[in-house]
Amino acid sequence: MKDTDNIPALMADIGARARDASRTLAFASAESKQIALTAAADAVWDSRADIIAANALDLEYAHDKGLSGAMIDRLMLDEDRLQGVVDSLRSVAAQPDLVGAVIAEWDMPSGLNIQRVRTPLGVIGVIYESRPNVTADAGALCLKAGNAVILRGGSESLHSARAIHACLLQGLRAADLPEDAIQLVPTRDRAAVSEMLGMTEHIDVIVPRGGKGLVGLVQREARVPVFAHLEGIVHIYLDKSADPVKALDVVMNAKTRRTGICGAAECLLVHRDIAASIGADVISALIAAGVELRVTPPLDAIAGTVAAGDDDWGREYLDSILAARPVDDIDEAIAHIRRYGSGHTDCIVTEDASAAAHFFERLDSAILMHNASTQFADGGEFGMGAEIGIATGKLHARGPVGTEQLTSFKYLVRGNGSVRG
Repeated sequence: MKDTDNIPALMADIGARARDASRTLAFASAESKQIALTAAADAVWDSRADIIAANALDLEYAHDKGLSGAMIDRLMLDEDRLQGVVDSLRSVAAQPDLVGAVIAEWDMPSGLNIQRVRTPLGVIGVIYESRPNVTADAGALCLKAGNAVILRGGSESLHSARAIHACLLQGLRAADLPEDAIQLVPTRDRAAVSEMLGMTEHIDVIVPRGGKGLVGLVQREARVPVFAHLEGIVHIYLDKSADPVKALDVVMNAKTRRTGICGAAECLLVHRDIAASIGADVISALIAAGVELRVTPPLDAIAGTVAAGDDDWGREYLDSILAARPVDDIDEAIAHIRRYGSGHTDCIVTEDASAAAHFFERLDSAILMHNASTQFADGGEFGMGAEIGIATGKLHARGPVGTEQLTSFKYLVRGNGSVRG
């Protein structure tokens, strides 16, 4: 259906076709899915000039809309980033196929043999902003897990998403899999999002990936189950036993490598005992790198800092801005993170193993790190090939959402004329 004026009819048609495709994908061979993803990777690289040209249209649209530098960075594609898309597609293609894998098996005294086996969820709806690479990541992961997917990208990334989606369709055709397995909503109309949130007969789960506004909207209005990806209000705590070199390396990378991603550090907590030494060195280095440091006393004695306000805590800047404050001990750091964190990713830098264990035990963020940059909070870096997002809820999926998180399970029960007394 090409008519984008009648949004309810358009989305119902997309949903029905996705459901039909999901029934074929549920028993598609591992080989066919690998062929599809490998061919899609080849198509992305062969079409890189066309994709970059399409991306230029989106960048122009984004500039006209007045999007922030961080959002434009998320949107931008070049050959290096497309090489990353290709690598992710190939990585997902090479992963073991989980569909049909036996998770557990046991025999009962009744004579029954019972297996719990992995099965696709069915149809996944992915609603995302800005980052066009999500088109490839979500399409690949859902396909690998045997699911059909309906992709609704941000209005600012429509041309880029269409160009990448065309490559995914080439892969499906090469493997003789239904093209309706990966569908891209062909309109910027926000009514399409509202329709998706209520498509309980066609969509099994919604995965939102974007800012607080988008995720909040999805959580409030969805009647379809949601894997929530909340804000990345990421904290790093520099313990009194932190190594100065590790502290500098970890914090600098966590904040400055890419400021616009959800794993970027947004708040630095410094043990008061090292505030004037390691803490001051780290903060000075950040300022020299162009980061604005919003701090509380005594960190305000460091040249170049500005005073933090109450609204700087629990804030996702997605920009070259970092809030910082001293804490008296690890428990005060934990209390701050509990109050202001989003349950996404939090890190401790310390050489004290007991302090790291205490941090890991007392906090319940989806990802906790010790002496490692929070920019590793990424499915690709976890060995998943790619991710749809970082789920911050506690049911079914948590942390990076990869192929395993996009499956459920069913029980296979075998008897021999068995009856229950």
